[in-house]
Amino acid sequence: MDPQRPRPLDRITVVSLEHAIAAPFCTRQLADLGARVIKIERPGSGDFARAYDERVAGMASHFVWTNRSKESLTLDVKSPDANDVLDRLLESTDVLVQNLAPGAAARLCLSFETLHERFPQLIVCDISGYGSDGPYRRKKAYDLLIQSEAGFLSTTGTPDEDGMAKAGCSIADISAGMYAYSSILSALMLRQQTGEGSHIDVSMLETLVEWMGYPLYYAYQGAEPPPRAGASHATIYPYGPFPAGDGRAMMLGLQNEREWQAFCERVLGDPGLASDPRYASNAQRSANRDSLHRLICQAFADLTADEVIERLEKAQIANAHVNDMHGVWQHPQLAARQRWTTIESPVGELPALLPPGRSNAFQARMDAVPALGEHSERILEELGYRDSEIQRLKTQGVI
Repeated sequence: MDPQRPRPLDRITVVSLEHAIAAPFCTRQLADLGARVIKIERPGSGDFARAYDERVAGMASHFVWTNRSKESLTLDVKSPDANDVLDRLLESTDVLVQNLAPGAAARLCLSFETLHERFPQLIVCDISGYGSDGPYRRKKAYDLLIQSEAGFLSTTGTPDEDGMAKAGCSIADISAGMYAYSSILSALMLRQQTGEGSHIDVSMLETLVEWMGYPLYYAYQGAEPPPRAGASHATIYPYGPFPAGDGRAMMLGLQNEREWQAFCERVLGDPGLASDPRYASNAQRSANRDSLHRLICQAFADLTADEVIERLEKAQIANAHVNDMHGVWQHPQLAARQRWTTIESPVGELPALLPPGRSNAFQARMDAVPALGEHSERILEELGYRDSEIQRLKTQGVI
């Protein structure tokens, strides 16, 4: 596909005062669609996610994932000289995104109420832990803390008292970034009708609670919440991991009685089990999962994981390999669909997954991960600053 074909957000400029994951993940996706994203970072240290680890040839894994295709402008936003830079930037900006500490944007005069009169076209998206009002509005929030507040931890892990487990990725940050991204797209569409920007207030708590809809309704009006069930489904069985005789595990899942019958006949080789009253419905199978688990493990004990998966495939029972990260890097489906590409970075070429949602109309933007302050001078030149002014700002530590 011709990389010069128009992208949906070409000519849209986003300025982001961002750190960690939620806002950077949101703005990276806007960049994927062609937006110009100017990332404002603290001089000297930058986004603190740059220092989370050094696993990607010396760069941080979180940062590489969420910051490609952006321009890095170092700016001490607390300096009086930064106000003029921000004013010039916002004159031609479509979207301002921030996930600073609670109240910080307002103290910097970057609230929607302050900006809207001067920049009526500007869309302002604030991402925070708990939202802009309510008793928790000034409470600090990190991903794991939101997982806890949203009830997510109560549903993950093993049934024993100390068995709760967090998600293996930053699920609260990701949910907030996704809703910020989709909300900004809707705000851009609304601006086409009204000509005015709007204010978006994204709460990490609310985005993750939205994703907790099933367990919330399952516990409706004081009913017993779904139990923690490890890697198995809490209320559908068999649906989860099972060991094979070669020591490897595979995942399988049954959704209805037709599949249960096929599973007994063609996978377990025990047609009579399908009519056993202990397992006659999903509710019964879930209630008697311990005994059913033993029966399934016995049937798989003389088979390799690949042999079990072969039987499951022939019976048209849903199944999956239990991959680690190395398995995902080598996943044959991703390779067959050509979902990997390369991007540039300060440490050289790096692999990157193309954005989900393949389009036949445009090619996603996949530009470099920026070095800290890499674009500062060029951006200031675009804003009309002379070389002498830029050097003064650099000497004074403003950029």
